[in-house]
Amino acid sequence: MEISGIISAIIIGIIIGVLGRLVVPGRQHIGILLTIVVGIVAALLGSAIAAGLGVADTDGPDWIEWLIQIALAAAGVAALDRSRSRR
Repeated sequence: MEISGIISAIIIGIIIGVLGRLVVPGRQHIGILLTIVVGIVAALLGSAIAAGLGVADTDGPDWIEWLIQIALAAAGVAALDRSRSRR
């Protein structure tokens, strides 16, 4: 992976993490850095899942890939919030 790919993964991860956090209702007890990390992981996993399903490369915006990434980010944010709130 080139440096431009890493930088774009971080930027897309930030956006996906914030969108995932907005999807989860209520107040989350995790910081912005964990949200960004969850977003980056969700973006990478979502891209891999979309590629496996054959919907990663389409003409125009990749709506299905984005929905997969946002859903994974929301699930990650909710899981981290639950684990943090138990402490």
